[in-house]
Amino acid sequence: MAPPAGQIRPAKYLASFVLIVVALYALVFFTGNGSAKPKLGIDLQGGTIVTLTARQENGAQPSEEALTRARDLIEVRVNGLGVSGAEVVRDGNNLTITVPGADSEGAKGLGQTARLAFRKVLGQPIPAAAAPNTQAPSSSTPPSSNASTPPSSPNQTASQPSSSNAPQGRPAPNLAAQPSSTPPSGSTAPSSTAPSTPSAPSNVDPKVAKEIQEAKALRQATDQQILQQAALMLDCTKPDPLRGNDDLDKPLVTCGEKGAYKYILAPVNPPKEDTQTKPDDYSTYSRLTGEDINNAAANKNPNGTGYVVNLDFKSDGGTKWGKFTSANVQQAVAVVLDGEVMSAPTIQSAITGGSTEISGKFTLAEAQSLANTLKYGALPLSFDASEAQTISPTLGLQSLKAGLIAGGIGLALVFVYCMFYYRLLGILTILSLGLSGLIIYAVLVLLGRWIGFTLDLAGIAGFIVAIGITADSFIVFFERLKDEVREGRTFRSAVPRAWVRSRRTILSADAVSFIAAAVLYMIAVGQVKGFAFTLGMSTVLDLVVVFLVTHPLVAMASKSKFLSNPNLSGLGGAAREGAAHRAAVTGKTAAVKEA
Repeated sequence: MAPPAGQIRPAKYLASFVLIVVALYALVFFTGNGSAKPKLGIDLQGGTIVTLTARQENGAQPSEEALTRARDLIEVRVNGLGVSGAEVVRDGNNLTITVPGADSEGAKGLGQTARLAFRKVLGQPIPAAAAPNTQAPSSSTPPSSNASTPPSSPNQTASQPSSSNAPQGRPAPNLAAQPSSTPPSGSTAPSSTAPSTPSAPSNVDPKVAKEIQEAKALRQATDQQILQQAALMLDCTKPDPLRGNDDLDKPLVTCGEKGAYKYILAPVNPPKEDTQTKPDDYSTYSRLTGEDINNAAANKNPNGTGYVVNLDFKSDGGTKWGKFTSANVQQAVAVVLDGEVMSAPTIQSAITGGSTEISGKFTLAEAQSLANTLKYGALPLSFDASEAQTISPTLGLQSLKAGLIAGGIGLALVFVYCMFYYRLLGILTILSLGLSGLIIYAVLVLLGRWIGFTLDLAGIAGFIVAIGITADSFIVFFERLKDEVREGRTFRSAVPRAWVRSRRTILSADAVSFIAAAVLYMIAVGQVKGFAFTLGMSTVLDLVVVFLVTHPLVAMASKSKFLSNPNLSGLGGAAREGAAHRAAVTGKTAAVKEA
């Protein structure tokens, strides 16, 4: 037979709560990696924050579509790093990348445009240690270089990892096409004067526009002598304005091998106005870019130490690569990423089969980062790394300590208030809050494993606010209990009536809090999401504790002669008011009977 309304079997509810706690902690200790610690956010465990500023090549405002596409691609790259708790947030024309943990340094290279191209090397590389010639290029024949080609592996594309703090590509203004001539080759090309540089759009930084114009005029000229003179003038220790902004249908003078050599490279594609080159002529033009790559993966170097990046071309890309390597046996080919030579090996024989590799002194993290960047494609915009901040774990621990102290102070104040005002009921409140913390901790650990949830300072603030919400549920119940006692009922008879009347209020209040947290989570960004998530989660768990712990414990206390003592339970004042109320009612009843 079911008990009357409000009457419950406390042991049944408490047993249900115990089973939930046992199940949660069984999952914590016997699943996953066995770690019983929640994952911490960047402000608690340290990490890297990188702010990227987007630019259009013509200096115009980046479009919404391009910014959204760039954000999505960078988010995919972040996930490819294998870290959890990372986020990419758009703020105007900026993208803020937040990657927590000690292995977050790879985030600094996520904003590179990742435009890969294969260019034929013209002539011999020039050692970058040679002093740059600051004189303007002339029509005289430049001194020749006797430098030998850097060592490379046969039938491979060797590479050196680029520096993680290398400057990002700056925006290229919409320059007028430069005069073209016969594409450069190993032979001497006809002489011509350097092309004039057109004026840049008014909305581009004049200084930046001038740097880019001068760099393109010299380092992407169509005259072989100008290119050779530009190679001598190039300083590989300075930021490169052509980083990620080079034209693929023009020659290129650039640095490579970690700045050790300077190269003169052929165009990737024939110039648009070139009608003489046959479509099947791969003696100069590789016609290969990152768009021809089907997949990229980091693997152990089978021929030595370190790691390599294996590239699989698409069907058409594999055909191009086979034709290009067949036409350029014993010639050097440069793998160019965002205008920088990653490696420049000599082609020993035709490479067919639709695959090749970039090898060099890669660490595993560097190889994975490069493979990830190439695999997921180039960004639609160029970015300047306007800010890169690394937060040390020490600072994170200090933040965590401060958050825990704040939470402890808030919890202590609630305890003092409950003990002073409710006595025994206050002890039940403290016990309920402790059990609530026990279940919340287990849920945090499991959410960190299952969905990558990370606890940050904002999340801790959500838990501190939730302490008040949970305590408020107890107060609603206890105050309704006092009302019932004031009306003349005993502690035992007042509990079921008070619970029935307070239950709806508790559900309504928690529903409002949960809806507010859900709405905040949907419209917020960044750490505010963490605050909303923990607030909503704590609100749901508050109901679990109130229904399965607090109410059953109060019901058990009401059935004990010792614990139901009004002076001990904190209901003494309400009991005296109830006695007075009963006396008044009794007196009125007696008076009515006498009348």
